[in-house]
Amino acid sequence: MAKGWTRRRVIGGIVLLLVVGGIGGTAAMRIAKKAGEGSGGKDGTAPPVALEFSSSDLARVEALPLARWLPVSGALQPVRQATVKAKVSGDVRQITVREGETVQAGQLLARIDTADLEAKLAERIGALESAKAQLALAEKTRATNLALLKQNFISQNAFDNSESSYSVSRGTVKSAEAQVQLARNALRDAIATSPLNGVVAKRHVQPGEKVAFDSPLVTVVDLRDLELQAAVPAVDVPELAIGKAVELSIDGFGERRFTGRVERINPATGPGTRAILVYVGIPNADGALRGGMFATGRIALAASEPVATLPATAIRTEGGQTYVWMVEGGKLVRRGVVTGRRDDAAGRVEIKTALPAGAPVLAARFDNLKDGAPAIVKAPAPAPLPAPASAPTSGGMQAAG
Repeated sequence: MAKGWTRRRVIGGIVLLLVVGGIGGTAAMRIAKKAGEGSGGKDGTAPPVALEFSSSDLARVEALPLARWLPVSGALQPVRQATVKAKVSGDVRQITVREGETVQAGQLLARIDTADLEAKLAERIGALESAKAQLALAEKTRATNLALLKQNFISQNAFDNSESSYSVSRGTVKSAEAQVQLARNALRDAIATSPLNGVVAKRHVQPGEKVAFDSPLVTVVDLRDLELQAAVPAVDVPELAIGKAVELSIDGFGERRFTGRVERINPATGPGTRAILVYVGIPNADGALRGGMFATGRIALAASEPVATLPATAIRTEGGQTYVWMVEGGKLVRRGVVTGRRDDAAGRVEIKTALPAGAPVLAARFDNLKDGAPAIVKAPAPAPLPAPASAPTSGGMQAAG
């Protein structure tokens, strides 16, 4: 029973192989037949298929004026900022602000210990009182000697001595008064206040530190108006003018654009360069911008004279070479070109290489193109003629055809 079952399985497998082989042979014959029918040349190779391009795929060289832009870039800086410095030396008793806090003009920022300054003021006031007493005595002596001189009881020389003593005492009083005023000024200068409305950018000292004269205490910046300092080529400066608009993009703000204006132009080039600094003012009423942010932008210049241009999509670059695809004599032709200025807004590029007049250029992107491949420019379909209007009958119905 087992042997019979095994024999049947072997016979079934052989039959299956014969059937599969027959099907495969039939398919191979069909493929070979189709290949033979499709071969148009004597050597059995298929002729190349001509590429068809519609008018929407093509462009032609046009003489157009190109918009010109002057690029600028740099870090933003506040127009108004101040570093408040110590006007007297001493220990810092109090710092009332921290970085990032808003302050108003005249607001207290720091206070320096005034014990020594108060003592010095008291000393100067005492010296002033002593000088005033000496002046009063010298004035009385002068008045007495003047009366004696008129009565010839003293000589002119004795009166001159008393007059001189009076003048010296009066000068001593004035000097003492000045010293008192200086001591009072120093006492007032021990209190540092903000010179403008703004935001605290840096606190340079901490309470308890000893500072010398002219040491920085607090830096305050006003962010309502920022400025961009950009170096531009000197040859482009004659086309700039105060008030020209500048379109700016700033790192961190994505697609948001800011508008500034040229506010100042430096009268001389920088040392060792042929560049001139241009100062672009940027309003910042909402306080979104910060000092030190990097900005890039462009300044619109006068449009150029009409030049030969092509759409930017027609320009290809490969291996450092710039070229275009053209259709000439029923074939694709790859031509190297030299490009000039670009107008990104219009999507046009200046072509400095002379191209055949009126020759169609591929403006759309195509892959796997080969130089010399057959190509056809498909003529646009004619516009359909409007259907003739049927004349209405007297009863308001159209006549039947």
